[in-house]
Amino acid sequence: MMGSTRPVIGITTQTLEEIPDELPRCWIMRQRYVRTLTASGAVPWIVPLIDDPETLRAIYDRLDGIFLPGGVDIDPGAYDEAPTSACGRVDPDRDRTEITLAAWAMKDRKPILAVCRGAQLLTVAAGGALYQDLGSEYPGAIKHDYFPKAGAHTRQDLVHPVDIVADTRLSRVLGTNTVLVNSMHHQGIKRLAPTLIANAFAPDGLIEGVESAEDDFVLGVQWHPEDLADSEPKMRRLFDAFIEEAAAWGGGSWKYRAPVVALGS
Repeated sequence: MMGSTRPVIGITTQTLEEIPDELPRCWIMRQRYVRTLTASGAVPWIVPLIDDPETLRAIYDRLDGIFLPGGVDIDPGAYDEAPTSACGRVDPDRDRTEITLAAWAMKDRKPILAVCRGAQLLTVAAGGALYQDLGSEYPGAIKHDYFPKAGAHTRQDLVHPVDIVADTRLSRVLGTNTVLVNSMHHQGIKRLAPTLIANAFAPDGLIEGVESAEDDFVLGVQWHPEDLADSEPKMRRLFDAFIEEAAAWGGGSWKYRAPVVALGS
C-alpha cells in the first residue's frame, strides 16, 4: 500500500514556445515519464525551468531523486563548443536548470536517473562533451535516429543491441550483459568527465550508458526504457532500483510494485 514514505522525484521540463493567439509560453513534459516513475512508487514533482536560484534550490531540497528526461538537443555552448549546422533545436533554460540540479545532486550524492538527452546532459554537467551530430561527426556510426516520424517506427522498436560492461551498477540492475534497445537520438557522448564511467556500448562503439565512478546512484542510458518498461522486466528494474535508492537516500525504505498497465503517451 502506498504511504508517506514514497520518495519524491523531480522531473524536469522543456520549453514550449508561444503559439500566437492560442497558447502562451509553457513548460511541458511527457506523461509517460510521470506514469512510469509513479508505477515504481515515486511521488512525481514537475520542476519548472525557473530562473530563480533560491526557488530552484528550495524545490531541489524537497526532492529525494532527480530524473532527467529526453528532449531537444543540448546547446553546445554548455560544453564550450560553437553549434554546427547539424545541431537541432535547443532549450538554454532547460540546460541551465538541469545542469544546476545535476551538479547539486552529484555533490550531495542524491540519486539520479537519466535517459537519452538526460544521459548526455549528465555527461555535460560533469564536465564532458558531446557529438553534435553522429552522422556527420562519428566515423562508422550505425543508425541511431529511429524517430517515430510519419509512422516509420514506433517508440517500442528494438533496433540494435547494447553491450553492458560487466561489474557495473547497470549490469547488476539489468542482470545481463546485453540488451536490445530502442533508439531516438542523433547526438551522442564524445568525452566523459573523470567522475563518470561508460557502462554500455552500441555495436559501433558509441557510449550508450554512463554511471558514477564511485558508488553513488548516478545512472544514465541513451535509450528510452520508459517506453519498454511494460513489456521488458529488465527496463522496469531501472526505475524500481532508482526509486528504492531515492527512498533510502531520503531516509525511508520503499519496495512498491505496481501492477503493469498500458501507459499513455
